[in-house]
Amino acid sequence: MEWEVVIGLEIHAQLATKSKIFSGASTAYGALPNTQACLVDLGYPGVLPVLNREAVRMAAKFGLAIGAEVARRSVFARKNYFYPDLPKGYQISQYELPVVAGGSIEIELEDGATKVIGITRAHLEEDAGKSLHEDFHGMTGIDLNRAGTPLLEIVSEPDMRSAKEAVAYMKKIHTLVRYLEICDGNMQEGSFRCDANVSVRPKGQKEFGTRTELKNLNSFRFVERAINYEIERQIELIEAGGKVVQETRLYDPEKNETRSLRAKEEANDYRYFPDPDLLPLEIDDSFLEEVKKTLPELPDAKKHRFMESYGLSAYDASVLTGSRAMGDYYESVVRTLGDEHAKLAANWVMGELSGALNKDGKEITETPISAAQLAGLLARIIDNTISGKIAKDVFEAMWAGEGDADAIIEKKGLKQITDTGAIEKIVDEVIAENPGQVEQYRAGKEALLGYFVGQVMKKTQGKANPGQVNQLLKQKLG
Repeated sequence: MEWEVVIGLEIHAQLATKSKIFSGASTAYGALPNTQACLVDLGYPGVLPVLNREAVRMAAKFGLAIGAEVARRSVFARKNYFYPDLPKGYQISQYELPVVAGGSIEIELEDGATKVIGITRAHLEEDAGKSLHEDFHGMTGIDLNRAGTPLLEIVSEPDMRSAKEAVAYMKKIHTLVRYLEICDGNMQEGSFRCDANVSVRPKGQKEFGTRTELKNLNSFRFVERAINYEIERQIELIEAGGKVVQETRLYDPEKNETRSLRAKEEANDYRYFPDPDLLPLEIDDSFLEEVKKTLPELPDAKKHRFMESYGLSAYDASVLTGSRAMGDYYESVVRTLGDEHAKLAANWVMGELSGALNKDGKEITETPISAAQLAGLLARIIDNTISGKIAKDVFEAMWAGEGDADAIIEKKGLKQITDTGAIEKIVDEVIAENPGQVEQYRAGKEALLGYFVGQVMKKTQGKANPGQVNQLLKQKLG
């Protein structure tokens, strides 16, 4: 039997506010356990939550970016359940009336085709604390620093049909929330994670199969591996005569398997009801207009503009708009050099610069070479002061903090030899020293041209202009 996979994702994006959603406690990462939890976060009797306006602004910004309806009136609800890291015994979330409803984003598939993924809703809620099991020898420690951290839960329609589609969707949302500067997207710190709802059904069947929820996946690789494992598990179970049980499962990356955590709760298990301590959230037109003015150029629009304005391929434009900071850096280089050198700039930003960043584990915002400095280096390639090969050595010196391109070129004597007479003299020497290779070249072995070029470059320590070397060799060998 042929099977069809149905996947929906619930993405939790931690909003980049300085304080929590209902209290003034800090959201900074890395503090000692329980040092950033105030009486509101600890659920002390008599304390009252106060909604963080900035969290609302960020949620509205996301809604506008995906073409959703930002609700003029939404309601906070209590989601009741007991867990050791939830001291109040309930989580403040939104249920029937979320702040964002509808919307969609477009993802690109492996074959270059595109697909629209619907978004059901995005709602505001507070995070719970964290249970720590490793260091307590048979006991569990509770760190409530995360309690009350603002989250935007983004719930997709069940529109994805493979693990790769799910990853493409998750990456697109990740890029978007970082462009909007509403979430830092740091998956290692738990700022961006997802739950995946997975089911299978016979191909052609309209009704959905029984789904399982894979909880707290915090890397793109784990999302793909966990979903693929769960798909295989469900198909094998059904084909062996069993039935899939609706439940919540955890993914173990070391064993590459999912295992049952608890029976899947339904909404009525949480006994949702409007939170009596919080008034309905009302958003007026002036607030939305204010938010609209802060929207940046979105990734898809920037990608298409890069293709049209700079003549870049879809792939190059996708890479360069992968983050807002990367796109801004690239455009800054192009503005200095001129649009006619946009491809050269793209090659260096995606090649040398990205390679150096990856090697050192740095973000583009941490680069030791500014956009102006890289443009200065590329300008020396354009005006033939140095060759592309020498430029790579200059780049390494710049990366190591030895100064800008001009200072390094001057200090190390790296200026390219463009004097035709000087190059011609060395070309004559190389031809004279290699009679055998000259004879073979003239007999038709034209691939030997590269050998002669190499010999000339060796004698000039890589400083001869490669174009002139090629031209002179072809003339003299011909």
